Amino acid sequence: MSDGGAGAKGAGFGMPRVGMGTAVQGPRPEPIRRAVLKAIEAGYRHFDTAAHYETEAPIGEAAAEAVRSGAIASRADLFITSKLWNLQMEYVDLYLVHWPVSMKPGRYKAPFTADDFVPFDMRAVWEAMEECHRLGLAKAIGVCNFSCKKLDTLLSFATIPPAVNQVEVNPVWQQRKLRELCREKGVQICAYSPLGASGTHWGSDSVMASAVLRDIAQSKGKTVAQARHVCLRWVYEQGDCLIVKSFDEARMRENLDIVGWELTEEERQRIAGIPQRKINRALRFVSDHGPYKSLDDLWDGEI
Repeated sequence: MSDGGAGAKGAGFGMPRVGMGTAVQGPRPEPIRRAVLKAIEAGYRHFDTAAHYETEAPIGEAAAEAVRSGAIASRADLFITSKLWNLQMEYVDLYLVHWPVSMKPGRYKAPFTADDFVPFDMRAVWEAMEECHRLGLAKAIGVCNFSCKKLDTLLSFATIPPAVNQVEVNPVWQQRKLRELCREKGVQICAYSPLGASGTHWGSDSVMASAVLRDIAQSKGKTVAQARHVCLRWVYEQGDCLIVKSFDEARMRENLDIVGWELTEEERQRIAGIPQRKINRALRFVSDHGPYKSLDDLWDGEI
């Protein structure tokens, strides 16, 4: 049983609770196109991309191919989240400010230098986002990686409030304070890196290596490797949407199988006791000569 096509509870715009992430190291257009087609066949309807990932074009190609083949009836069957335009589509379902960071025109690929950054004018950026929404280019708009302080600032002047704050959420970085604020303000949290992003240049094995998660998995008759199901179920039970990445077809299907069972209260309490540590600290945006001089500046002292 999957929830790949279910609307996000409380989101108000039909965002499926489970989406497929497409962040990869280096351009891989053909593998991405094939993986997205397999994911559509497996039941995924929500795909997360960005210009920085260089996966927008192959996602657009896969969507068009899926319509031609009859795998989906139309573009409207998919929910596409992006952060810039390169999708061969007339609109995106959700358009996000990727980071509270502004770069010089044409500079959105790492590695960054101090000269690439310019001050982040939150009001001007959000006014442009609101205009995209009014023009029908984005059905919904939101942000990524906003701290409580930055989200409060945005909400103080936004004419159209952000529908989503896409942030790192997993059992070792549970975002309790931010989740409380988002619930109060009606902003849907969408969790990226729910498994810790092991294998990326900034990721960590700390989530999947957690003894607590492995013990819970084994108590439910799952293998240690299937501790990822416990992670994904925990995020799901928080009411968050989640973005999980795998290009393996069998694992794609397994990652959708997080309904039909639940964690016990004792298991939830054990997970709540896991020591907290943010994995994606984003040091690449910190510079003595840039707008953010320290991690405290970037995250407003919230990590």
